[in-house]
Amino acid sequence: AALRGLTLPRPDVIIGTSPQLLVGLAGWWIAFARQIPLVFEVRDLWPESLTAVGVGNQDSLLHHSLAAIARFLYERSDRIVVVSPAFKERLIEDWRVPAEKIAIVSNGVETDLFIPATAAANETLRKQLGAENKFLVCYVGTMGMAHGLETLLNAAAQLQRQNSNVVFLLVGEGAEKERIKVLAQSQALANVRFLDQQPRATIPAFISASDACLVLLKKTDVFKTVIPTKMLEFMACARPVILGVEGQAQQIIKEAGAGIAIEPENAEALVQA
Repeated sequence: AALRGLTLPRPDVIIGTSPQLLVGLAGWWIAFARQIPLVFEVRDLWPESLTAVGVGNQDSLLHHSLAAIARFLYERSDRIVVVSPAFKERLIEDWRVPAEKIAIVSNGVETDLFIPATAAANETLRKQLGAENKFLVCYVGTMGMAHGLETLLNAAAQLQRQNSNVVFLLVGEGAEKERIKVLAQSQALANVRFLDQQPRATIPAFISASDACLVLLKKTDVFKTVIPTKMLEFMACARPVILGVEGQAQQIIKEAGAGIAIEPENAEALVQA
């Protein structure tokens, strides 16, 4: 009611972001209707990311439809913003987007929020989690098809036999969460625990209370282009990262000396890490 009758200023530019592609398409329509420039921010490569997790294939109607939308947006956007140099390379090579049309704005991290907690705070939270005197490995974020969390369960099954001191904590939601929970229960994995999605302000506490933090994606070429934001948040909290991602993310971890990089979807490598 307070905003009724308020005249908002005319925007100079429309920014549409992906995922999802339909958000970008809506941005194009608004920009076209108002005859102002469109900036298209690309955070995931579509339809490549869907194919990578086994949704459809290159010959499917879904793939062709999403590819047509992506091409339309790449061609109609006045500028395209990507989050990594590898994304820029893929757009130039695979989609023939002119290099001068693309800008790179990498993901960052809120260093005023993601900071190490005190030892006392860590001890208190670990007691609440029932993880005193345990080696606590935390996975925070989406539990989706892209993450290959069966690898975590396979590693947990092996560690439950070999080293019962290791506990995995999964925090968040996602399309695969219930299936992964059922798999963990069916295997009687007492060393795997789940928490529902937590308020963003509390996430640094869970990270800081962990002995190591996990970043996992499936083993596929398209994921070599990504730099997961959660990895940067773990680093900002000064926690070692176990990274199951190849490509640019692995290069960052190695250059920073911030953790251990393993082959994606390799449960034995995760156990050793």
